[in-house]
Amino acid sequence: MKILTLSGSTRSTSSNAKLLEGVTLLFPKHDFISYKKIDQLPLFRAEDDAHPWAETVLDWRKKLQDSDAVIISIPEYIHNLPALIKNALEWIASSGELVGKPVLPITFTPHEPRGEKAMQSLCWSLQALDARIVVQLPLFQNEINFEKDNSLTGNESVEMLKEAVKLLIGES
Repeated sequence: MKILTLSGSTRSTSSNAKLLEGVTLLFPKHDFISYKKIDQLPLFRAEDDAHPWAETVLDWRKKLQDSDAVIISIPEYIHNLPALIKNALEWIASSGELVGKPVLPITFTPHEPRGEKAMQSLCWSLQALDARIVVQLPLFQNEINFEKDNSLTGNESVEMLKEAVKLLIGES
């Protein structure tokens, strides 16, 4: 199964990217593809959503099209999802790569209750794109630890993450 992962933060030390890397270590039998060019997508303008599309837009759409499922992990910026994620999702509104595709939205924020509004905003966008949201998963950085190889340790949050990914990929 091909699973595309997308971090809503482009920082080199992004905890969201680190979390997604940790997920790949939990499921080594699956083919995870990390999309790391989100910051290279042009700013969406409806008049630019026509042939000839920018190569970065075509690459983004192809990566989504070729995936069987998607995991999106985001921080919360001013009580909302990061602008880069919104921009990326706008580029697929007319092309439909997420229609019916299973998606696992994750917020990964420092502590509770942060992330609630970002999750709501992300889910509204995913619903507008007709994605199949498998489950919403709010996670908190103060509950998950990373080993040197980025494997995940912690309390029940890591177990919840495992179960959410199993739902996404259809494993029981």
